[in-house]
Amino acid sequence: MIVTVVGNPRPGSRTSAAARRLARRIAGDPGAPDLSVELAELGPALLEAGDRRVEAAIAAVRAARIAVVASPTFKATYSGLLKLFLDRLPGDGLAGVVAVPLMVGATEAHALAPELLLRPVLVELGATCPTRALYVLETEHDKEEVYDRWLAHALPRLNGSAC
Repeated sequence: MIVTVVGNPRPGSRTSAAARRLARRIAGDPGAPDLSVELAELGPALLEAGDRRVEAAIAAVRAARIAVVASPTFKATYSGLLKLFLDRLPGDGLAGVVAVPLMVGATEAHALAPELLLRPVLVELGATCPTRALYVLETEHDKEEVYDRWLAHALPRLNGSAC
């Protein structure tokens, strides 16, 4: 199962579109992802212990074979909304999950943000991240060639990671 987790505070964002596009390309399936978790739809429930929708989202991400974890770039890092969700996971909550960190931003100035900031927290949660993180410019989120370049290097690693 491939899941996307989207930390944009606006549902249906460019970040969401980029995450879904990447999931489809990784899976080689136009029907992918199997599930897309739009954290904006959970909103304040992320702060409530025991919320059923949040618990279901956590369970789905933990059960994923591959999780594309996506965020817009805010102040040179991932969103607070995504941080709230990741903080709800237990210490090794992503053990057994292959995670792909993805961030979307306005300029190349923050191109290292997903590698330096998002990837380490996913690894800390037990995920395997066998590829470089992907940074996509907002203006290029819908261009296949952006994903083609990344996938040329990433797919062999993803396919070799028990995917």
